[in-house]
Amino acid sequence: MREKVEAVLAKVRPTLRADGGDIELIDIKDGVVQVALTGACSGCPMSQMTLKDGVEKALKAAIPEVKEVVPVQKYAAGGC
Repeated sequence: MREKVEAVLAKVRPTLRADGGDIELIDIKDGVVQVALTGACSGCPMSQMTLKDGVEKALKAAIPEVKEVVPVQKYAAGGC
């Protein structure tokens, strides 16, 4: 399923990059896709809408096994 999720993310990625952001697949557990928004998307007040109305909708349409998309924090080496 990871390859399918990556393929869908590759299709939505240009839209995110156009606004200075990006998305990274972190993990998939029991149909829940964990992603990290990066760049301008990481601090954007519209990021939750982007995840639910954009990314999650696209993933669910292409991959029925996807139940939900949730954001996770990605920390640099050394943590915070």
